[in-house]
Amino acid sequence: METAVTVLMILIVLGFILKQSFNKPYTVIATATVLAIFTGVSWPLAVEQSGSRISEWLSDTSLMLDVAVVMSVEILLQMSFCITSVNIYAEGKLPKWKILTYKALRWFPGILIFPVLFSALVFAVFALPGNDFRVVSWSLAGVVLIMVSGGARLFRKLVPEKELRLELLFILNALTALFGIVSTVNGQTAVEGISEVDWTAFAGIAGITASGAAAGFIYYLIRLRVH
Repeated sequence: METAVTVLMILIVLGFILKQSFNKPYTVIATATVLAIFTGVSWPLAVEQSGSRISEWLSDTSLMLDVAVVMSVEILLQMSFCITSVNIYAEGKLPKWKILTYKALRWFPGILIFPVLFSALVFAVFALPGNDFRVVSWSLAGVVLIMVSGGARLFRKLVPEKELRLELLFILNALTALFGIVSTVNGQTAVEGISEVDWTAFAGIAGITASGAAAGFIYYLIRLRVH
């Protein structure tokens, strides 16, 4: 379980830094500065934690289900950024609302990085006993500042093609989703399953699906006639 969580955190960090490679340098520096400040000022809360408390959090089913929901939403947003970016590169000229959506998704850095950094700070504090907690915290903050800003630049140099970086970001988010299921849900579900089929609900879902498919097909035919 702890190994899966560690791998999940590594994927989150890699995905976050790779996402920053699509932003302007000043945006990357601003984001890295915010993360560094967060890491530096979090030491009073970090020193109150312990290994047993973190284990309790990992074994708390309701908390892990909540984390899984947040993770699913963030992964959906990051994948939407990849798809929207591909549409822009492929079609070129798009409606204004799609451009605004792309910019919003590009500027959204993600929130999973904050608990990951806090976990790293807790590990650093307990791995370096006898040292000033404030010094350890701000030293890690400096590492975060360099890692985020330098890592984004390194990604741009190693993979200069945006299309390849988008593909890599999409794959990283897919892997994050898979490890997130194992690490957070671990076979648990938010609702209790039933053995009987609600045919009324099934008919409603089938009707909605068929209506959506028909509307999409009609819209496709209309666009073909227009073009």
